[in-house]
Amino acid sequence: MTNSERLGVVTDGAFSAFLTVRLDPGCSSEQIRIGDFVIVEGEEYLYFSLISDIQLRATDKRLLADPPRDASPFIRRALAGTSTYATVQVKPMLAIDKPKEGEMVDILAKPEPVRTIPMHLATLRQATHGDFRIVFGEEDKTHFAMGTPLTMDIPICLNMPRLMERSNGVFGQSGTGKSFLARLLLCGIIDRNVGVNLIFDMHDEYAFGRQSEDGQWVKGLRHLFGPQVLIYSLDERAASRQGRNVDVVLRIGLNQIEPGDVLLLGDELDLTPASRATVGLLRDSYGKNWLQRLLAMSSEDIALFCQERMAHQGATEALQRKLRDVGRRPYVVEEAPFNAIDEMVAALDKGKHIILHFGRHDRALDHMLVANIVTRRVRQLYQEKVARYEQTQKPADRPRTLMITLEEAHKFLNPAVSRQTIFGQIAREMRKYHVTLMVIDQRPSGIDPEVMSQLGTRVTGKLTEERDIDAVLTGVANRAAMRGMLETLDTRQQILIMGHAVPMPIVLRTRPYDAEFYRSLGKGQQERLTAKEAADELFGDW
Repeated sequence: MTNSERLGVVTDGAFSAFLTVRLDPGCSSEQIRIGDFVIVEGEEYLYFSLISDIQLRATDKRLLADPPRDASPFIRRALAGTSTYATVQVKPMLAIDKPKEGEMVDILAKPEPVRTIPMHLATLRQATHGDFRIVFGEEDKTHFAMGTPLTMDIPICLNMPRLMERSNGVFGQSGTGKSFLARLLLCGIIDRNVGVNLIFDMHDEYAFGRQSEDGQWVKGLRHLFGPQVLIYSLDERAASRQGRNVDVVLRIGLNQIEPGDVLLLGDELDLTPASRATVGLLRDSYGKNWLQRLLAMSSEDIALFCQERMAHQGATEALQRKLRDVGRRPYVVEEAPFNAIDEMVAALDKGKHIILHFGRHDRALDHMLVANIVTRRVRQLYQEKVARYEQTQKPADRPRTLMITLEEAHKFLNPAVSRQTIFGQIAREMRKYHVTLMVIDQRPSGIDPEVMSQLGTRVTGKLTEERDIDAVLTGVANRAAMRGMLETLDTRQQILIMGHAVPMPIVLRTRPYDAEFYRSLGKGQQERLTAKEAADELFGDW
């Protein structure tokens, strides 16, 4: 038995459900929170467990039927533990061999999945710092602290290589700090050097400094990591703003837009089924130049095309009108090579991280069109790299694992279009081509359930909509317990992490994104930057 506080003893339970623990008389139910990390000490094993429910009980039914009307503190204390008591429902998640009398717990011991349950009267106690270290590890080259338990000041770490192994999701209703959560994760990936990032910065959240909801100015990834982060922007004005240096102004050519890109924009452009069918006929007729040819057509040209290809003239004319809006976007040109996107991939190969900054081009049409085109090309190049690596089997040819960060993911991954978009393919293929996703959304119910089930790690803030809670818990074991943990979250700085990058689910208070956090990242950069370079990059624009 450790010196941590005893809470109660096991009185009932089932392997397929929960353990029921009767709290000791001196332990108030108000000391316990849903989602608390606790230890059940059996005869052979220590069970790392979560509190999933709290219940009030009474030994005498008459007390419940006719409770004292003016119960003084003395009466409440007299009844506590005898006539009245509390129980908690506990779910064992992991187990290790219990040390023998006089031995210390081996902090290097690896917790295993639970395959049994303890007997009656097994002791429930609070978790200690050492218990957290055994389960979640400590900050090192592969572990990155995301926050602390709600009632303890103990850093809880994510296993960053495991985070990169699969696609992940960051969810929460508006105002819960999804973008700051994503920043923390991105900083962990960059600082631990476990992969590279392609970030679609649709709302100017990641590249440069930004004011938080509490009025504090926080640093962007460019300020924190300097030349490790390259900025590609669609907005030429961004390149001329002081303190916002842009490396490349990106242009998209009409020749780069494929039918799938237009079909993805079907709702934004209000395309009819006939107009969607016409897109395929145009591609079959004119190849990669189909869009240029369509936009250049006169009324007579459209009539001739429809006569030759048995297309609907009204639908073709409507398609032309709506796609002219695409052709008029400031970053769209008649023809553009793929060189700029190919250079992105070359930079990723060198360990650089890419942020595609949209700037003033903040319409959903801009986001969906550009993200789809860029990602399709990146994935194509990664497929070629993987094929070469499989052929040569040389470590030097192994592609760096790439994570693509995507906001408003439901627009790209809803059930109607997820099978048509490159993002849906990436989510389903997982690590086949060394490319994964980090999807960020306040409406997870809008994402295809098949895609949700493929997400390895889920970082979730407060959600109130039943459909969104159900969506986040798609494919998750112990749904009832996870639902209880989600429902108790505060709207600020509280999250539930579950999945591949953590050994077991846990509720955390996220670490602040502040000067102390910046300094902790600076320590990880010393191997890559001199002291002077680090100072220039961290504080030069501030």
